[in-house]
Amino acid sequence: MAEARTPAQIEADIARRRQELAVTLDEIGVRMHPKTIIGDAKAKVASKVDHTAGRAYVAANRVVSEVRSRFTTEDGSPRLERIVPVAMLAVGVVGLLAASSKSSRKSSGRRKR
Repeated sequence: MAEARTPAQIEADIARRRQELAVTLDEIGVRMHPKTIIGDAKAKVASKVDHTAGRAYVAANRVVSEVRSRFTTEDGSPRLERIVPVAMLAVGVVGLLAASSKSSRKSSGRRKR
């Protein structure tokens, strides 16, 4: 059986519940405020960007390490048998691009006359 409560106890209970409800409504108001929503969204995006950038850094670092290991020995000295052919290929490609660019400039100059 429930104990009989006095009017003062009932009024105190009502006041306490009103206070709890006011706190809850304040929390909802803060959570639903546009600045709070925007701040939360910005924080989530920043977290995703940081995570993605971290993963990209790790992947790039792995690729650089693999390339470095192909062109250097375990003690860090260069492997000329691998570097020289790649360097020659790069010089050849740059030379072809330069020659192609030069010839296209000459042919466009002749058309303008």
